[in-house]
Amino acid sequence: MAAPSSNTCGLTERSIRERVPPLLTDLYQVTMAYAYWRTGRHQEPAVFELFFRNNPFGGGFTLFAGMQDCLLFLRSFHFTDEDVEFLRSVLPPATDPAFFQFLRGLDCSGVTLRAIPEGTVVFARVPLMEVAGPLAVVQLLETSLLCLVNYASLVCSNAARFRLAAGPKRKLLELGLRRAQGPDGGLTASRYTHIGGFDFTSNVQAGFQYGVPVAGTMAHSYVTSFTSLEEVLPKTLVAVNGDSTPVDIILLTKGWLSRVCELLGSQPGKIHEGELAAFLSYAIAYPQNFLPVIDSFSVSCSGLLNFCAVALALCELDYKPLGVRLDSGDLCRQSLEVRRVFRLCSKHFSVSAFDSLTIVGTNNITEQSMAELNEKENEIDVVGVGTHLVTCTQQPSLGCVYKVTQPLCSATETRAKVQSSLQTLHPRHKRLQEPDSYTVALSEKLHTLVTEIREGSSNNSNFLLAN
Repeated sequence: MAAPSSNTCGLTERSIRERVPPLLTDLYQVTMAYAYWRTGRHQEPAVFELFFRNNPFGGGFTLFAGMQDCLLFLRSFHFTDEDVEFLRSVLPPATDPAFFQFLRGLDCSGVTLRAIPEGTVVFARVPLMEVAGPLAVVQLLETSLLCLVNYASLVCSNAARFRLAAGPKRKLLELGLRRAQGPDGGLTASRYTHIGGFDFTSNVQAGFQYGVPVAGTMAHSYVTSFTSLEEVLPKTLVAVNGDSTPVDIILLTKGWLSRVCELLGSQPGKIHEGELAAFLSYAIAYPQNFLPVIDSFSVSCSGLLNFCAVALALCELDYKPLGVRLDSGDLCRQSLEVRRVFRLCSKHFSVSAFDSLTIVGTNNITEQSMAELNEKENEIDVVGVGTHLVTCTQQPSLGCVYKVTQPLCSATETRAKVQSSLQTLHPRHKRLQEPDSYTVALSEKLHTLVTEIREGSSNNSNFLLAN
């Protein structure tokens, strides 16, 4: 995918300001900030670390995501007059009015953010971000930063697991918007599942706002909305080769349908006319992007036959149909039958375009069923995943936390701590020459090996020192 345009970057930054204003926080962050301010501690330097305690989904890794949004949030962080007036209405009446003036002037100019690069594989209890700055400010940032990192990292990691289960060659389509936890959850999912390894999204706004490639097919509702060929309008299509004479696509398709039924030994009476009408109507509208869902009624008795007839008609007019979607039943078994028919049509009718038709598989795909696709013979080229991807059904939260490590000490406090720490050391560890190793930091076995190496009595010492 090409790099996001400057317009896309601008949309992202504006989106953060709109979606994550300073008031998107927990009330106790504000009350704690007030308490810091009342005691004169609000400007004290402090450091917080953001991390999680366990890798999600019972796995061995996590992908860190959301960093860019955190940076944009910090860049735009400030309370408006309207924000401050609302806080004045919800905080206790006894709150000192000067505190609200303090809030109005806050920004993150004094905040330093250190973090692992976004997209990096990370592990439990390792700090992802370190936020340093004035105590009151970095306290106010907690909820928003957690909100930006928790789900982004979780769904990105989930997408990576689906990608690992699918293997590197199979294309993956995210189509979870309708199942997501609200519009923002859907948009965030589309963005970070793409980062985690998915190739496409059905979410048009994600394509517009984040530059994620968009793709889609058709729904069963479109197919079932047709009942008769009389509903197909217009009924003609102009060939690609430059001949401007309109061709009766319905008549052409009927001819191909008879030949396909004869080839496959199928019964024309079982073909659903409304489905054929739907396919024709869509093919006329998008002759270069024809990829219908073929299981609205029966794949083998109707959907596959109707597709082949319409696709062969398009090929005769020099268009290139894309493929089909399967959304129910045994996807692996059906994909094998569909591919067999495609190859048979390609050979029998000498239509090479049928050799490269795409088969898309959808239908409540889980991580487990994705892995099973690699264990069973199938011909599925693209897998669409929705609910189990964006809702992270195996684990709904990453559980990131934001903990103060310690307020930054003054030079005087640090000097006192140095002297105090030295007093805790045993004299044998403080010897300037040949001090004993601090055994608490070493296992007994490792401590013995180090001692042997130092004494030159280890048989492997030369090897160890050389390596």
